Amino acid sequence: MQENLVIVESPAKAKTIEKFLGKDYMVKSSFGHIRDLAKKGLGINLDNEFEPIYEIPEDKRKVVDELSRLSRAAKTVWLASDEDREGEAIAWHLAKVLDLPIDRTKRIVFHEITQRAILSAIENPRTIDLNLVNAQQARRVLDRLVGFELSPVLWKKVRPALSAGRVQSVAVRLIVERERDIIAFKPQAQFRVVAQFYAAGDTNKTLFKASLSQGFATRDEAEQFLRGCVGEQFMVSKAEEKPLQRYAAPPFTTSTLQQEAGRRLGMSVSQTMSVAQRLYEQGLITYMRTDSVNLSDMAISQCKNEITRLFGAKYSYPHNFKTKSKGAQEAHEAIRPSYIERHEIDGTAAEKRLYDLIWKRTVASQMVPAELDRTQIVIDMSRRSEQFVAIGEVVRFDGFMRLYSESVDEDHETEGEGGILPKMAVGDRVEAASITASERYSVAPSRYNEAALVKRLEELGIGRPSTYAPTITTIINRGYVVKQNKDGQKRQTLHLTLVGDKISEKMATESYGKEKNRLAPTDIGMVVNDYLESQFSSIMDYHFTANVEKEFDRVADGEITWSDMIRDFYDPFHRLVDNAIGTQSDRSMQSVRELGIDPKTGLMVKARIGRYGPMVELESPDGGKGHFASLKKGQLIESITLEEALELFALPRNLGDKDGEDIMVGVGKFGPYVRHGKTFASLAKTDDPYTVTRERAIALLEESIAKQRAASEPIRTFAEDAAMVVKSGQYGPYIAYNGKNYRLPKGTKVENLTYTDCQRIVAKSKK
Repeated sequence: MQENLVIVESPAKAKTIEKFLGKDYMVKSSFGHIRDLAKKGLGINLDNEFEPIYEIPEDKRKVVDELSRLSRAAKTVWLASDEDREGEAIAWHLAKVLDLPIDRTKRIVFHEITQRAILSAIENPRTIDLNLVNAQQARRVLDRLVGFELSPVLWKKVRPALSAGRVQSVAVRLIVERERDIIAFKPQAQFRVVAQFYAAGDTNKTLFKASLSQGFATRDEAEQFLRGCVGEQFMVSKAEEKPLQRYAAPPFTTSTLQQEAGRRLGMSVSQTMSVAQRLYEQGLITYMRTDSVNLSDMAISQCKNEITRLFGAKYSYPHNFKTKSKGAQEAHEAIRPSYIERHEIDGTAAEKRLYDLIWKRTVASQMVPAELDRTQIVIDMSRRSEQFVAIGEVVRFDGFMRLYSESVDEDHETEGEGGILPKMAVGDRVEAASITASERYSVAPSRYNEAALVKRLEELGIGRPSTYAPTITTIINRGYVVKQNKDGQKRQTLHLTLVGDKISEKMATESYGKEKNRLAPTDIGMVVNDYLESQFSSIMDYHFTANVEKEFDRVADGEITWSDMIRDFYDPFHRLVDNAIGTQSDRSMQSVRELGIDPKTGLMVKARIGRYGPMVELESPDGGKGHFASLKKGQLIESITLEEALELFALPRNLGDKDGEDIMVGVGKFGPYVRHGKTFASLAKTDDPYTVTRERAIALLEESIAKQRAASEPIRTFAEDAAMVVKSGQYGPYIAYNGKNYRLPKGTKVENLTYTDCQRIVAKSKK
């Protein structure tokens, strides 16, 4: 009989833990949850206190059978799934499904996969925390109820095959609202004035920059101001120098890790969590789902030793951070390296980069604040009321900045402070070497990237750090949101410069509007959002969604029962659903936006969603079928202009005759294509159907013909039977035999196939 059976949820985690335990312990993985809500029907008994109806998925039956056999043979079963609510629920399901006796079952948790943590957990087992289990069940049940009841409403009132969710729909709302702010935004030009000064009497004429405290709306106003500066005397009215301290950021929580990895490493939220999971399972970092910024005394001590060794004792500043969020969810510590003394790891490039980020952030959090001198000089003019302001910032002691400084969102980047400013006193005169008024445009609100969206969701209290990655993935996969890149546009800006008593002007070109990996709503996303807001405003309310999260926390704390919480939500929610179904709908998906009249034909141009997505329509003069064109990626029905719509009607394009038939370029159900007779070829992602050349189109067609010929030519034949051939298809090699095709088993090497092998594959496929 096996002495001890340890069950974890991940094979990688099992492999790591196995190294720390002796031969008396067998470590096995459950491969996540071993059961879930039933897929058929609601999976919840509404008549019995919202009792979940669980089932074991088909792909988990072998795992359950093996764990059941091993648990019956073991003296003690140790449930060692993760320490959060999801992990607690996994342990509870295992105990229920495997029918584990209480006297032979122990629950252990650990924040890091190290030998000391594992052994300490075994010495201090506990029972399953049913409050945490119930909090997980409450979330699972509530989300199933919302999705199960809202989605059919969308099918009936909007369009089939749509879905809605408690958190995903609110996340889409954020993105839609930001898009409409961008659509409504009108850039305003303003002239910003910057002067280059030097201290009167400074023979070296060392320049420093100062900005005017106000801008000017028009060129005339800016030019008038510059002319008024001719002959002006400039005098210092304020010279202030203050010492500042800049403190290190706390160690990572799940959310701040997702944000910083996005900003600094360019990782998506899901990629960050996937890499962090691997680091945790290898025992390299502590548990990566946490709201806490606390560090253990041991970690603080290790940081102190490492900082002293690397930089000296003056850089060490041992302290702990206080977690602000009430429920610092199921967490004991922030995300940190398991071994502070380990600076580098073996692994993939992504694992190395993320580990390095976590290590630096953790160690820097225990370093002394940076010391800076901040100087502000205010300069008055003798005949005008406007003031120039110069700000300088100098680092006197780098402190934690020697190792790490937190990055900032692109949206919040500002022009950096100046460096060292000259020593000045009130009453000192300065001379203007030049004064420049530069045309600057106001900037539209930026679309969210993943890091910014996570930050906003956290600020609003919507979801939990562990749910952000699947939420973002879901809204992209559903087609409600796209992740897009946009090339910057160019525009001319005017610069007026006063030197002495003469004003010169110069035109400069600036780029604006460039985007990388930004989240934008699709037309379908906007339509679904509008419908849900109109019919389910309470569910779509940010405060409501945040309050639901607080209720989950109360369940986890044992303050309320999860069934009571669900009932308080479900009864009014179900009434809203019934009301929405009974409300007459004009099928919002068919709503049409009139763009204007085509100047060539005098006919109306409209934008709407058609069978295959968003499109524009040029009406027929006789009321029949109009001329249609699909919108380009990134275009929206709500913002497309008449001019942009008219450009879309350039498709299909005729690239001229070849061998008696026209070469046509168009956009179909499966994307842009080129057609010659009955031959079709898809355009590459880099090809633009509106500009693709005749030569490129012919090359694509010839490539398509070559592939078709290659597919029809056998790559293997057999003397035993001429009808048995192996061909190369779109999805890989296959057997063609007597008019039918047979897929080769995965991993089959064509060069090693024998006639007998082919017979066997064909016979097996026929069964």
